[in-house]
Amino acid sequence: MQILKTLSKNKLTSSLLASLLLVSANAETFEDYKAQYQQNFQKQKEAFAQYKKEQEKAFLDYKKELQKYWENPIINSKKELVSYSKDKKSRSIIDFKNNELTIETLAKDKKEAKQKLALSLAKAVTYNTTDFYNKDELVQKISKIETKQRMQHAKIDKKPVLAPLFFKKQPTKKSLLKLVKKELTSEKIVVKKSKKVADEKVYILSIKLPKNATVKRSRIYYKDVKLQAKKELLPISLIFAIMHSESSFNPMARSHVPAYGLMQIVPKTAGIDAYYYLYRQKRLVGSSYLYNANNNIKMGSAYLHILYYRYLRDIKDPQSRLYCTIAAYNTGAGNVSRAFVASYNTHKAAKVINKLTPDEVYAKLLQDLRYEEPKVYLKKVTKRMKMYQKIYEG
Repeated sequence: MQILKTLSKNKLTSSLLASLLLVSANAETFEDYKAQYQQNFQKQKEAFAQYKKEQEKAFLDYKKELQKYWENPIINSKKELVSYSKDKKSRSIIDFKNNELTIETLAKDKKEAKQKLALSLAKAVTYNTTDFYNKDELVQKISKIETKQRMQHAKIDKKPVLAPLFFKKQPTKKSLLKLVKKELTSEKIVVKKSKKVADEKVYILSIKLPKNATVKRSRIYYKDVKLQAKKELLPISLIFAIMHSESSFNPMARSHVPAYGLMQIVPKTAGIDAYYYLYRQKRLVGSSYLYNANNNIKMGSAYLHILYYRYLRDIKDPQSRLYCTIAAYNTGAGNVSRAFVASYNTHKAAKVINKLTPDEVYAKLLQDLRYEEPKVYLKKVTKRMKMYQKIYEG
């Protein structure tokens, strides 16, 4: 597969103009501006360190609240989207990796349980990303911390989550009621003793998501991916394969790093590089900015562009460079270099890589990358690229 090797001159020209326009009116010289700019960014980095501390405290406090009711207080992760009711006694867990929806509730009897399960199920299959974001107590607390630290934020775009899997068009009350009646039957409900609430039991309903759920969910983001692929000179299949591997198309994905959203952007590293490339400003972006699917795909695509066309530009063969780009998205360009030379220097590594065939580069990465995770990641993304090529590029 070939990836275009040249950047648009117009893009470079407009970017240069944008950066010149950013010069502060208060700075007497460009050197003054640079010093002032660096000082401001240093403050942002310090703010991010403080943000991480406050965020960790918010997580611990929220888990303590959940532990009053749940033996296992599950919260959002890379592949799971978890939503709690206001009283925290009901929760829906969308497992995007295993394509399963689980509804759990605490209730005194089966009648009460069925009512609560029905309500939670109806919300889970109709909520869009804005609904999940606004109803998430922990996410709202973190958003306030980010606002206080002046991190870049954005409105969450209203993308469907599960509705396209269950309904061919916008669900009506009638079609929703039909689905709930079909899925919520007594024989499907599992009952367990609550270890936290003495006079209540845990009622559990598990539903397998429809066949090809992952591919169907990818179609929600096709327009955004197509636009960014064209803009950043990337294969559509690469962006989809990265999204699939990072989050299984969970728009509220979050890892402990922390990394956020569909393409798992880390604000302090890839987020800074991508934002600067796009807007010629060094800014730390918050979770709300990255839970916005359009922003996330734009940032993730921009970072892939940076890796392929800048950090790894000395690698001549496009397929070899693609393999290195995929690994670098997971573990960093420096760690990719160390698989070939005893250095983080990508220029030195490129000299060795350029003497190898693409197959040899692939094999070398699988053998000598420092950690097991990027090795598995490279295999997954490469395999999934072929699948998405057939779907979107065939």
